[in-house]
Amino acid sequence: MSYDATASADPLDLGGVIPPTVTVFADDESVDYESTAAHARFVVDRGVHGVFPLGTNGEFALLDADEQIGVVEAVVDEVGGEVPVIAGVGAPSTRHTVARAERAADAGVDGIVVVTPYYYPLDETGTVEHYRHVADAVDCPLYIYHIPSRTGNALGHATLDALADIDAIAGLKDSSKDVPWLSRAIDEHSDLAFLAGSDSLQLPGRLVGCTGGVSAVANAFPELLVDLHESYAAGDIEHARECQSSLYRVREAFKGGPYMAGVKAALSLRGFDAGTLRSPLQGMDDGEQSQLEATLRAEGLL
Repeated sequence: MSYDATASADPLDLGGVIPPTVTVFADDESVDYESTAAHARFVVDRGVHGVFPLGTNGEFALLDADEQIGVVEAVVDEVGGEVPVIAGVGAPSTRHTVARAERAADAGVDGIVVVTPYYYPLDETGTVEHYRHVADAVDCPLYIYHIPSRTGNALGHATLDALADIDAIAGLKDSSKDVPWLSRAIDEHSDLAFLAGSDSLQLPGRLVGCTGGVSAVANAFPELLVDLHESYAAGDIEHARECQSSLYRVREAFKGGPYMAGVKAALSLRGFDAGTLRSPLQGMDDGEQSQLEATLRAEGLL
């Protein structure tokens, strides 16, 4: 598949709408692999261009290594070969990241997503060596996940320059919400695929050169994001702006409860039971879900 992208260094030509698919838990908080795979099927059947299991919305940091590979295997078995499957494999240590990357590659993913190591602060040398070790361990494209608000480690442009010299690095998912940083990064590395990682920046990200985006809202309403992307690709910027305006309102409604609770609450309103979040994360209460439902109905999404 191809997009209006400059990602000549990206063997997957990654772009379009890529939901960070959810991990479904049973009532006892064990992973429901069948329903997790069913969610990947849910978004693929509604037109998305790839899936990203084990991102932030996949609650990857709350899963152990065996649970993580179980999620990857379930998603690859369900939708692999239909759209690119890029799996999150990041961990605070290089050793654990390499091990998870190797297992994901063995499971048949098309690419891996490596969040910058978190908790401990890193300098440029540590960051570059981390990614170099992971890139050397697997034979598939590697995408950097830049989310400094969660990891505590932001990438400077000089560090990105050094990372771009690693052959396996094909692109970057940027959730910094720093548009000047992103715009400069794209300008200086036009051979890499850049994905906008914030719902608020799906259209603005494309306008500065992103090939597509990773959207939490796309987990529940992939049609809205596909409409935005296709309108933009067709040159209908006015309709793409209308989609982005709706996306602003939907995302704000998602934030009307505990962190990340909106996605699974919205899925339940669509009739897809995505289960609970894993503790200590909490779901929406009845009042919060009612407010969410009112917004979604006003937007014509239910």
